[in-house]
Amino acid sequence: MPTLQPFDVINRTRFVFGQGVFTQLGKLASEFRPRCVLIVSDHGIVKAGHFRHAAEHLQAAGLQVESFHDFAENPTSAMVDAGVRKAAEVKPDLLIGLGGGSSMDCCKGINFVYSCGGTIHDYHGVGKATADLLPMIAIPTTSGTGSEAQSFALISDAETHVKMACGDKRAACSIAILDPELTVTQPRAVTALTGIDAISHAIETYVTNRRNPMSITYSRRAFGLLASGFSTVLERPDDVDARSAMQLGACFAGMAIETSMLGAAHATANPLTARHDITHGQAVGLMLPAVIRLNGQRHADWYAELMREVDPTITETEAPEKLALMVTKWLEEAGLKTSLNELQIPVSGIESFVEEALQQWTGSFNPVPLDRHNAEQLYRSVA
Repeated sequence: MPTLQPFDVINRTRFVFGQGVFTQLGKLASEFRPRCVLIVSDHGIVKAGHFRHAAEHLQAAGLQVESFHDFAENPTSAMVDAGVRKAAEVKPDLLIGLGGGSSMDCCKGINFVYSCGGTIHDYHGVGKATADLLPMIAIPTTSGTGSEAQSFALISDAETHVKMACGDKRAACSIAILDPELTVTQPRAVTALTGIDAISHAIETYVTNRRNPMSITYSRRAFGLLASGFSTVLERPDDVDARSAMQLGACFAGMAIETSMLGAAHATANPLTARHDITHGQAVGLMLPAVIRLNGQRHADWYAELMREVDPTITETEAPEKLALMVTKWLEEAGLKTSLNELQIPVSGIESFVEEALQQWTGSFNPVPLDRHNAEQLYRSVA
């Protein structure tokens, strides 16, 4: 029997899951006895009507509601600063991140700086908070990042566009409200991009050098749920059962990230996002099959374990390639690109991508070392 990796986990988040649980927001928020609630949600969430409904639930519970909407996908340090100024003006006692990963990450970033001072750059890394943070409720409207289950905020530097992972146990959400009905309003492109992101989390967390009994459990179940739901939500977006599988799968994968971290697919995807503004789900989806093939040379047994969630008869020998092809098939179903050429990214930039990928924190957790040679081969294999 293999030696089991030790772990130390405190689950600080209460998870409330089910169709219609969004209507419990006022009651759940009232448990913190807040004078003022600040909702952080992007303009797309406002347009979809989710912000209005959230405000109505909170106001019906007698709570004062304020809002911050001035941020975008891949929230930057400047956007966090603007949110902190809004918080300083209204002095909230409770924060709510409503939307996709960007809303939840921006909300966490605001929480770091408003509660502890300084700038978001001061919290780049792990355990940098200097005081307790405000309680936060996360309400994901996509099935992607799993941010609701993590104590990390991913914020881009406004000038360099380098992504900063800011993590602290005190940044974990107090409550996550998982209502699959909220995800039905996603445009197909958002469903596709966030779904691929969630799938990448399930796959990457399963094979990192920090994998442990808890992360393995969450990763494997996440993969099973996501694999069962992804094609269905693309074909039948109103299928709430499939939406439920995607939302729980994304959440479980987020829980796995907390202890297992990510790998080379994220490390090599981030430079594409920073330099060419490629959406994160597209970038990580592009790199993932190549990373599976790289890691599969050494850890085919791990991929076989994961694949048995969907194919109990698979062998170790065939697992990595079958998984890589499965991911490619999902990308094609979603209408996403599978090469740098399709994305109009010239191969002349590969050297600079390699340099930046080697600086990414996530690369250090890849089970096959992400050295210069391997990074270059990954990029060239998707050219």
